[in-house]
Amino acid sequence: MSIELVTIVDFIRYGASRFGAAGLTFGHGHDNALDEATQLVLHALHLPPDLGPAYGQAKLVAEERIAVLALFERRIQERIPACYLTGEAWFAGLSFKTDSRALVPRSPIAELIETGFEPWLGGREVNRVLDMCTGSGCIAIATAHYHPHWQVDAADLSEDALALAAENKVRLMADNVRLVQSDLFKNLDGEVYDLIVTNPPYVTHAETDALPPEYAHEPDLGLRAGEDGLDLALEILRDAPRHLSENGLLICEVGESEHALVALLPELPLAWVEFKVGQMGIFVAEREDLVAHHARIKALADARRG
Repeated sequence: MSIELVTIVDFIRYGASRFGAAGLTFGHGHDNALDEATQLVLHALHLPPDLGPAYGQAKLVAEERIAVLALFERRIQERIPACYLTGEAWFAGLSFKTDSRALVPRSPIAELIETGFEPWLGGREVNRVLDMCTGSGCIAIATAHYHPHWQVDAADLSEDALALAAENKVRLMADNVRLVQSDLFKNLDGEVYDLIVTNPPYVTHAETDALPPEYAHEPDLGLRAGEDGLDLALEILRDAPRHLSENGLLICEVGESEHALVALLPELPLAWVEFKVGQMGIFVAEREDLVAHHARIKALADARRG
């Protein structure tokens, strides 16, 4: 079969066809078979992801064909996300090391980072930022990269995730990032931030159990968040005011659990961010609003895990 495949474009097309026929699921950095096939081919050939189309007709030697086809087979047979096979994921224009110690970086918060969190910050002064549930460190490190004068704390419960984040901190020379092991705010007593950004686990038990095989390669700890996906988000909403400066801002991703959150707290003023592709389940909350509705939030959160 590989004898009939000659050029880079041949292999990309073949990979995409194989992935489609195998019924693979996409959503870990790419949302379609063609982009994943391109990622795997270029990785196997040690070529950059922005390779110009003129190179598409370049021919592969025998060893390269074997390497590409081996990656395709692992993607199909083991259902491993492409980013775990390549060990690299791009987030907010930066290259992060990625493996099964943390979720593959893919949050739309990247778009907010690249726009300086405007217009939501409204020009307010920022000195300290917290990335809660940092995982691979992508949100914290990208924020620190684009805002070198901000001091950014990256907190996570998982030692494995923090070890990966530490490697990415070195990889991207993010000296203004501090890594903290903490179960949400538990090890952050007395710490106050102007901006808290968080992408906590927010997938319901039922949805997690029904996820395609690709997601089984990611840590369950990074996905599962109760019957409605809000166990951790409610705890964050409850405790954030103690860690936000007077005009502080909370930005939190809850994905499909947006509807459940609005139903639970219809009176809480949350601004849902409109991205280039529409709403993505990310809200912005002012500290003063969290304080004003603290009693109700606390009652809901306390009834759960905290």
